[in-house]
Amino acid sequence: MDNPRAEKVAVVNEVRDRLAASAGALLTEYRGLTVGELAELRRELAAAGGDYKVYKNTLVRLAIADSPQAAIHDLLTGPTAIAFVQGEVSAVAKALRDFARNNPNLVVKGGVVGSGILSAGDINVLADLPPRETLLAQLAGALSAPLQQLAGLVQALPRNLAYGLSALVDLRRSESGAEADPGAAPASEQAEVTAEAPEEAEVTAEATEPEAAEATEPEPEAAEASEPEATVPESPAE
Repeated sequence: MDNPRAEKVAVVNEVRDRLAASAGALLTEYRGLTVGELAELRRELAAAGGDYKVYKNTLVRLAIADSPQAAIHDLLTGPTAIAFVQGEVSAVAKALRDFARNNPNLVVKGGVVGSGILSAGDINVLADLPPRETLLAQLAGALSAPLQQLAGLVQALPRNLAYGLSALVDLRRSESGAEADPGAAPASEQAEVTAEAPEEAEVTAEATEPEAAEATEPEPEAAEASEPEATVPESPAE
């Protein structure tokens, strides 16, 4: 005859080990489900990565005592079965939610992931999440868009910097020229003055040449004065 105490110890150790090795555990109440419905539920959970097991609440309480899962103690009321998660918690949560829609006798009470306790509402939220591959693809897309924008900004930065430096150099040159000769005329006006300078020189030359000629020409009076006076021959003495 087997020792009942040894059997209970074996079950307690099994529950403890399975909780430690699983990605999570979701607790349900299965009161009112038939044997056939329970078999169908196990098949659907197995396809989603879950293993559905029925344990006595007293043994589960012993298994979780002084463990990170001790907070699920209050959920261990009524006929309880545990869905141990070997794959994605969201996939097992979805399988439970979908089965409960067609079988109201299945009641999802809550669960545990690591040391975090999940309520029935938390499990419903997990059930609505897309598969892990879809989430990773969405995350990669969300990250790639800002990175592409950042790459474009980094590529445009040297060009914008060069334009800014060129404009700054032009501004400094214009300011330096204005400070060096505040009263100087613009370069365009100076060019016009320089272009007109030859015409003024010609006018000056024309004005000075007649004056110089007049200055060198002897005056008539002076010429007459310089001519020798005619000698009047003396008449013979009478």
